[in-house]
Amino acid sequence: MTEADVITLLRDGIWMTIKLSSPMLILALIVGLVISIIQTTTSIQEQTLTFVPKLLAILVAIVVFASWMIRTLTDYTLDIFSLISKL
Repeated sequence: MTEADVITLLRDGIWMTIKLSSPMLILALIVGLVISIIQTTTSIQEQTLTFVPKLLAILVAIVVFASWMIRTLTDYTLDIFSLISKL
C-alpha cells in the first residue's frame, strides 16, 4: 500500500463522514434559522427554545435517511474490505 492509497482512503473516509452527516446538519441549520427568526419577530429571547425542535428534526432526519445511510456505509465498508483482500 502506497502513500497515495492511504491518502485516498483518508479522503474517502472524510468525504463519507461529510456525506452521511450532511442531511442532519442541514436540517438542524434550517430549523435553527426558522426558530431564531420566530424568536426575533416575537421578541422571545429564550436560548433553550431551539433545542427541542432541532432534536426532533434530527431524529426525523435519521428515520427518513436511515436506509440510505446504512446502504452507503455498507457499500463503503465492502469497498474497504475488497481493498484489504487485494493486499
